[in-house]
This record gives sequence, C-alpha cells and structure tokens, in this order.
Amino acid sequence: MKILIVNDDGIHAPGIMYLTKWAQKLGDVTVIAPKREQSGKSHSINIVDSFEIKTVDFLPGVKAYRVDSSPSDCSRFGILGLKQEYDLVLSGINNGYNMGRDIVYSGTVGAIFEACSLGAKRAIAVSTCPSNLDQAIEQMDRVYDFILKNDLFSYNPLYNVNISPESEQIYITRQGGAYYLDDFVNQGGDLYKQCGKMVFNDKNDYSLDTDAVLHGHISISPLTVERTNVDVFRRLSEQLNP
Repeated sequence: MKILIVNDDGIHAPGIMYLTKWAQKLGDVTVIAPKREQSGKSHSINIVDSFEIKTVDFLPGVKAYRVDSSPSDCSRFGILGLKQEYDLVLSGINNGYNMGRDIVYSGTVGAIFEACSLGAKRAIAVSTCPSNLDQAIEQMDRVYDFILKNDLFSYNPLYNVNISPESEQIYITRQGGAYYLDDFVNQGGDLYKQCGKMVFNDKNDYSLDTDAVLHGHISISPLTVERTNVDVFRRLSEQLNP
C-alpha cells in the first residue's frame, strides 16, 4: 500500500511523527508537510509565487519533503509534482479538534479535500485536543479497523476523524455548529490578533461531531468537496430549467 501523509502543523509537529510511525505498518509511506505551521489555511494553494520544496530526514524508510506553502500544496506536490497515486492519504494528527463550522478553516481537512479533488479514493483527516496527541495514536487501530470493517470507503472517499481523550464510543457524525469564534484584540498601534473563544452550544446530540467529541467519544464524519446544495439544485432545476 502506498500512503501519503500531510498535515498543517508543519514537518516538525509531533502529530505527524506519531501518524507516520503508525502508518508504516500499513505500507510504503511518503511524508509531505509544510515548512512552518499553516493552521487555518483551509484549501488554499499558491499559484502566484515560486516556493521551496526540499527533501528532509524524517524516519528510516520514509521519503519526506518540506514544502514552503499550504497543506493543499503538499497534497498537490505529492500527486502532481511526484506524479504518484496513493492508496491512502492521511492528514494529521492535528494539534486541536477540527469539527463543527471550524472545518471550513482547517488546513488539515483542506489537504484531503485537495487530494480527493485530484483523484484520491481514500483519505482521512485526524485531529485531537493538544493534550491528547500521544494517546490519540493509540486509537488509530480501532478507528481504521472500524472504517475497514464497515466498508466506509465504498460510501465516500473522505472522512474527518476527531478523537477525544476518553474515546468511549465511535459515532458516525455530521458537521456540528459553531465551536469557536474570534475577537479582534488590539496588540498596540495598528496591530490586531484574532483570539478564539468557545461558543459551543451543547445539544447533547451525538449525531453532531462537536457534541459527540466533547462528550468523550470519537467522531467519524463523511465529508465531500462538492459545494452544490443538491436538494435546492434539484428543486430549482425541475421548476426553472428549460
């Protein structure tokens, strides 16, 4: 099995090291990660400027590249630059949850959106809270076995996984609501920084990724790169199209 591993926390982040060590037992691993942290870069790519891509020492038996651009560009280099096809694309383990409406900002998820846009048939983004990185990797066998046992990739190529420290049950979930919101805080003069505050509204609904994870469970959400509101499209096209 050929595996591509990317992230948005950067090539030196502990989460990608944990994930790579775990994935080596599945097959041949290539790691392509940003030179520096790229959190919040979503699905962005750089089509304006040249950027550096260098091979780096990582783990024995692992080809690794450092990319001075976004997580999505890491996926693009792996597939378009190296002209490779992968049996599995993994992103993470992210240092912080990617769930609810925050998914739209996530470079971790953006990287597998891009991989799937370029033809990847199996892709998983994995995130956890900052204090749980080393424990989260211990749940990867359980998560991956659940995905394979239930043949989830036959339904959808792209899944977003969030692992709570307790990891009691595994729930198939959908995207929840707002999780964090930012305040613009003046740092002096004309400098501002966006500082997050939790705005989570607990509905005790374990079909939502936010509720399931913050109540101590593992969330697996099927995502799609398709932005069309299919229900509205069908209704309007039936009424309005010639």
